[in-house]
Amino acid sequence: MSVLDRFDLSGKVAVVTGGNRGLGETWVRSLADVGATVVVAARDDPRSRALAEDVGGNVDAVHLDVRDADDVARTLETIVERHQRVDILVNNAGACIHRPALDVTSDEWDQVIDINLNGLWRCSQAFGRHMVATGGGVIVNIGSISAMIVNRPQMQPAYNASKAAVHQLTKSLAAEWAPLGVRVNALAPGYTKTDMAPVDRPEFRARWIEDAPMQRYAIPDEYGPALVFLASDASSFMTGATLVMDGGYTLF
Repeated sequence: MSVLDRFDLSGKVAVVTGGNRGLGETWVRSLADVGATVVVAARDDPRSRALAEDVGGNVDAVHLDVRDADDVARTLETIVERHQRVDILVNNAGACIHRPALDVTSDEWDQVIDINLNGLWRCSQAFGRHMVATGGGVIVNIGSISAMIVNRPQMQPAYNASKAAVHQLTKSLAAEWAPLGVRVNALAPGYTKTDMAPVDRPEFRARWIEDAPMQRYAIPDEYGPALVFLASDASSFMTGATLVMDGGYTLF
């Protein structure tokens, strides 16, 4: 097998949670580019269907609310009915609330933790069980540099805690499931220009951009090849790792 062949995902079925906007859309397009059948699994059904139609090819859309364990089970069942199996799960669904710790409400804390951590756990357990039963698979968790630093100037304690837990859960699942044929890794993006991230606003630029060695933010497409690497046989001897892509931000 050639080097490039190891990145080919033809014949594989990949599911991207929260895959209809932001970085999630990048994961969908990147996986489709290398031949995978991709399922966009998110709450906003019209937006998911619109993305599937725009990408074309073997891209499907299903409803998924990661906060609901029964809905996770139903979604997995629907995907297996349509596509027979799931080979790759990208745990991308996430939420963030900027609020100083003393001002965070119980509902806000629970919302972020339930989506970012509990939702990822629900999907990992359900889809992981399917992968073990069918002979193996790959899970890629979308973490963050917020698992390793305290972001500034905005405070976001729930998000930071949830992503740190995601990185550690990645290691725990990788250790347990490696003998069962399931690899689990994480991708930790840095500051990225999306509709929801005002990376070029003056009040953020000094800390988000000028503090980074590369002196710039990322654009979503830059992460696509890394996601494909983690999802494909190109990373066949890699599990329990977190791949950091942050323009060097966490060096300081």
